[in-house]
Amino acid sequence: MSDRHMSQHFETLAIHAGNTADPLTGAVVPPIYQVSTYKQDGVGGLRGGYEYSRSANPTRTALEENLAALEGGRRGLAFASGLAAEDCLLRTLLSPGDHVVIPNDAYGGTFRLFAKVVARWGVEWSVADTSDPAAVRAALTPKTKVVWVETPSNPLLGITDIAAVAQIARDAGARLVVDNTFATPYLQQPLALGADVVVHSLTKYMGGHSDVVGGALITSDADLGEELAFHQNAMGAVAGPFDSWLVLRGTKTLSVRMDRHSENAVKVADMLTRHARVTSVLYPGLPEHPGHEIAVKQMKSFGGMVSFRVEGGEEAAVEVCNRAKVFTLGESLGGVESLIEHPGRMTHASAAGSALEVPADLVRLSVGIENADDLLEDLQQALGQ
Repeated sequence: MSDRHMSQHFETLAIHAGNTADPLTGAVVPPIYQVSTYKQDGVGGLRGGYEYSRSANPTRTALEENLAALEGGRRGLAFASGLAAEDCLLRTLLSPGDHVVIPNDAYGGTFRLFAKVVARWGVEWSVADTSDPAAVRAALTPKTKVVWVETPSNPLLGITDIAAVAQIARDAGARLVVDNTFATPYLQQPLALGADVVVHSLTKYMGGHSDVVGGALITSDADLGEELAFHQNAMGAVAGPFDSWLVLRGTKTLSVRMDRHSENAVKVADMLTRHARVTSVLYPGLPEHPGHEIAVKQMKSFGGMVSFRVEGGEEAAVEVCNRAKVFTLGESLGGVESLIEHPGRMTHASAAGSALEVPADLVRLSVGIENADDLLEDLQQALGQ
């Protein structure tokens, strides 16, 4: 983060960090540098440090500076997808024979990366309930190099005490990685709580409009930032200039969108707790949620993701998804429009039969920024009143 942004509030950073006016025209929005290579001022004389857009691109640089500022980090790196960011991080931090602790409630794609890709490289992993610090400590081995956390988690909305788990990881000589996709830096600041690296799927709330795929890594460790940048360039799964521009546009309105997402989600969760066909509501904003007190401590508000379980099992849950009208049946999350899905058959199908398998009667909502009354009415009719 540059010195001039150190004292600025989040909403101001979101609009101004990385968004310097174009020096040629004064345009207040950074241009899309749709370019692969750059004219050099003599052999080895790079103009502004740019030579080839896999290594660096001005539009991507603007986004990376913005991301670092929003997360309170020193280095941000933007990738072609969230999983591309995770892959780069794991190959930077790990070697064959190392061990990772992963959550028992993680995004299906993250689980697939560990179970089907990283494991073939000789990296071992084990599962722990990261909402229980004692369980994390018990899962550590002398080979543990990384503790991986999602909070809130996907799709069961579990909450992990970031500060407590950061201390456990630090004591063991391991790094703590926090996937902050659900919360966003507006609601939660993992680096300030002791995390070593923050991961984002920029596809979700950071982009915010369901029109871009991207990922990011942010760290406060300058040396680690350099290592990650080396691997980003060496592996090449970088964010393109137009994708970077779209996410940079999205972060400008992140705070106002997250306020509305959270406001609507509270109303949805409250209605669901009172519905006769709903057996359980998973939302950290509810006082009865087991992680509520931790969420109050480390989050500004509770976000736009709500999961719930319905009576009647899997087929009933699928029926609710199919009957929704305002809620669009689809994967992904974090856009302005509300989405509904069945995790067991959709986003988390890769975890079937594992310790991360999700309940068959679970429905996941990404609560959008539409009028809340319309959302409530739609869910009521989908549930059959």
